[in-house]
Amino acid sequence: MTATVSPTDRTAVLAAGYDPAKPEEAVAAVVARVSRWGRWGADDVLGSLNLLTPAKRLEGAACVRTGEAHSLSQPFDEAGPQHGWKKRTNPVHTMLGTGHEALDGEFPHGIGGADDVIAMPLQCSTQWDGLGHIFDHGKAWNGRDAAETVRVEGDRVTGIETAAAHLAGRGVLLDAGRVLGDERGELPDSYPITAEELDEIARVQGVEVRPGDIVCVRTGQYARTRREGWGGYAGGPAPGLSFTTLDWLHDSDVAAIATDTWGVEVRPNEFDVAFQPLHQVAIPHLGLFLGEMWDLDGLADACAADGRYEFFLTAAPLRITGAVGSPVNPIAVR
Repeated sequence: MTATVSPTDRTAVLAAGYDPAKPEEAVAAVVARVSRWGRWGADDVLGSLNLLTPAKRLEGAACVRTGEAHSLSQPFDEAGPQHGWKKRTNPVHTMLGTGHEALDGEFPHGIGGADDVIAMPLQCSTQWDGLGHIFDHGKAWNGRDAAETVRVEGDRVTGIETAAAHLAGRGVLLDAGRVLGDERGELPDSYPITAEELDEIARVQGVEVRPGDIVCVRTGQYARTRREGWGGYAGGPAPGLSFTTLDWLHDSDVAAIATDTWGVEVRPNEFDVAFQPLHQVAIPHLGLFLGEMWDLDGLADACAADGRYEFFLTAAPLRITGAVGSPVNPIAVR
């Protein structure tokens, strides 16, 4: 049975002084506190990835004890979660040559081979949102004009290729599903995870979130969809970060954050009429990379088994010139 969906609790936004009927005022208020425009200079293209220093990568490497590795990627295939919203479809994989064609004698001395092609939106499965993905009132990361930054030929300034060498370092898992959820380790849809809860999860797990970390937040929603079917996974109700965690994301100086949900933040969003307001601040103002649709279940099982919630994480985006996002196969090495 599919879990009962309830409206998103607005306690956190009300306690923070936000009016659920006025998302634009809420966005403006938090931007005034947390915007990082100019922090790394007027020409910066990396945003929070500036926090992923060589020292942070060494710190991540020091977390490796057993050498076990976990892929955090969902499958890229036609059975994925997409249903056409914003023209997002599941990957279409086509063979250009197979073992059958290898018998036709095209090449000498018995050698044969196969080739294939894949067609897919870059945001259809496990992925990073790049800095050109979201704007706030026509402004991209670091205050740039959105229309001049991302044009028909792509993101000419902060294209995902600028991040290709940077996304590796200390990873931390915050297993919200196990700490806050039900007996299966899953949060219900529409559950807003607050900053206080993120701190509590870290305390319970005995792990510290440090500047420059890549934080992975498991809600358990992906585990539920694997059991029950995709349903509204893509764009529907989901547990996720409360809008009020933006101050935490700023103050903690994390380099990036990823979840096992379609859109990182709680859905429905915590305002009467809104669409991804956390994105509206996190990407263009914090310069924060957001990871979506990650499979954190196997990693979570391993972490729960031995009580270690830190690891070396490498999650390089594909070097696609001008792209505003990228598929990724994140690898957590413990």
